[in-house]
Amino acid sequence: MAKESYITGLDIGTSHIRAVQGKVKPDGLSVQIIGAAEVPSAGLRKGVVVDIEEAVSCISTALERVERMTGVPVDSANISVSGSHVTSQNSHGVIAVSRADGEITEADIVRVVDASQAISIPSNREVLHVFPKSFTLDGQSGIKDPAGMSGIRLEVESIIVQAGSPFIKNLSRCVMQAGLEINELVLGVLAASESVLSKRQKDLGVCVVDLGAGTTAVSVYEEGDLMHTSIIPIGSQHMTNDIAIGLRTSIETAEKVKLLYGHCDIKAIDKNEEIFLNQIDQSEQQTTLRGLVVEIIEARLEEIFDRVIAELKRINRDGKLPAGIVLTGGGSHLPGVVDFAKKHLRLPSALGVSQNVETVIDRVSEPAFATAVGLVLWGQKYGTVSSGRLENSLGAFLKNPALEKAKRWLKSLLP
Repeated sequence: MAKESYITGLDIGTSHIRAVQGKVKPDGLSVQIIGAAEVPSAGLRKGVVVDIEEAVSCISTALERVERMTGVPVDSANISVSGSHVTSQNSHGVIAVSRADGEITEADIVRVVDASQAISIPSNREVLHVFPKSFTLDGQSGIKDPAGMSGIRLEVESIIVQAGSPFIKNLSRCVMQAGLEINELVLGVLAASESVLSKRQKDLGVCVVDLGAGTTAVSVYEEGDLMHTSIIPIGSQHMTNDIAIGLRTSIETAEKVKLLYGHCDIKAIDKNEEIFLNQIDQSEQQTTLRGLVVEIIEARLEEIFDRVIAELKRINRDGKLPAGIVLTGGGSHLPGVVDFAKKHLRLPSALGVSQNVETVIDRVSEPAFATAVGLVLWGQKYGTVSSGRLENSLGAFLKNPALEKAKRWLKSLLP
């Protein structure tokens, strides 16, 4: 961190590309957000690249705007990854402790985490992150950090996040053609979690629901560790599409109707209020009722939250997370979405607000910027690799203070 005092996060989404630049304070413990830019995206659908040329143009525009705001050139960034090609699975690794006296060293921890990655992965997929959840030493489970302990048999439970190699390569090509070096590729909802969650929320049990345009991402934390993550291939853009079909109007007009008259609770609005579409688009002559628009939004949002419930049921956490639901992403700007989530998911719900950052830019605190800010915090917390992306989150894991102590101890033994 001493060599690089600035970190950039680039959130490449279906509807918008957001770039955030942060300045790391001299103590290395806090970040000040000094620049933020948002541009409409093109060339992406459901979180994946479908037109490289258009995507590169949008990325370049976002970078130019943030550079103009800060006066600091951007040559590398942490990049968000999304899309239904991202999956996660639990894995188990086991090794015999190498030292004769049975003391657990950093090398043992690296070996057991590597062993947990020894799973069959198709050639068109690659590991994006590896998150060790807990260790077991000679049958004693629930150990968070075994460094320095003694035992014979070391086991680990890990979560492995995989992504489709072609999608990763296309995204990387877009970023590099825009003149950027990739520090690390980070699953978007995990970056958002870094931004909006406190340590206490992660300990109690919490679910982040990132309502994007093309996809909805879910991540669940409990006892301080990632427990589950998933991508649902439905987002707020589908609400716009539904409105366009229901009102028989253009996508552009439907989006404006959603932003101006959208709501998630039909009881909170006058459902007989008339909407004159010619006030939005002069080529439109029809009128409609606000109640119809809200019913369309409610139906699609209910479908999204039903899928979230299904993900929580998969891990037996439906209605069982004390810290509740934290909503992020552009779709969470819809009026009434928090109350809708409380009612439908039967859990406490709130909008995600970026924490642990200093800034005078108001927009940075919006849920839509949670992922971009989280990418900056990810770089500050886990370190920025200027020569390229980290292979996985093992590098971050090995920055554990206890492991750093073990490293120094090992070095002291060298001649």
